[in-house]
Amino acid sequence: MCKRIFVAIDGSTTARAALVEAIQFASLPGMSLCIGTVLDTGMLSKNSMGMGALFDIDQVKAGMRQAAETLLDDAMAKAKEAGLDPFRILVESDNKRVADMIVEAAGQWDADLIVIGTHGRRGFERMVMGSVAENLVRIATTSLFLVRRKAA
Repeated sequence: MCKRIFVAIDGSTTARAALVEAIQFASLPGMSLCIGTVLDTGMLSKNSMGMGALFDIDQVKAGMRQAAETLLDDAMAKAKEAGLDPFRILVESDNKRVADMIVEAAGQWDADLIVIGTHGRRGFERMVMGSVAENLVRIATTSLFLVRRKAA
């Protein structure tokens, strides 16, 4: 049975639903929870192509980092309201895929279950945007719990 739950959040509706599910799992006796988010700065680093003259890339990254910390603060507060004492992880990279960073963070914390929301993209949108959840299914060595977006 899974005892160490890692939930990856990104501020989306499905990530909030995944957090709710993870909190419910972690409320069971003997369970622990880690809430993590990924800061992917690759687009800024790789595609800045002279954009540094228009804006301060380090300042943009700092703003992204602050937004990620706020997201984690809010998620931690929600878990604490449920009586949990969760861990938190913020992973930052400019050269790794988001799914790889999630797997590494979950492994760093020794999670045996990863919970993540899936946006259910299809067709062209999926081809262009990719799917973190799909990549996780391919590379994760732990169990996964995917939380789907509710039909509109």
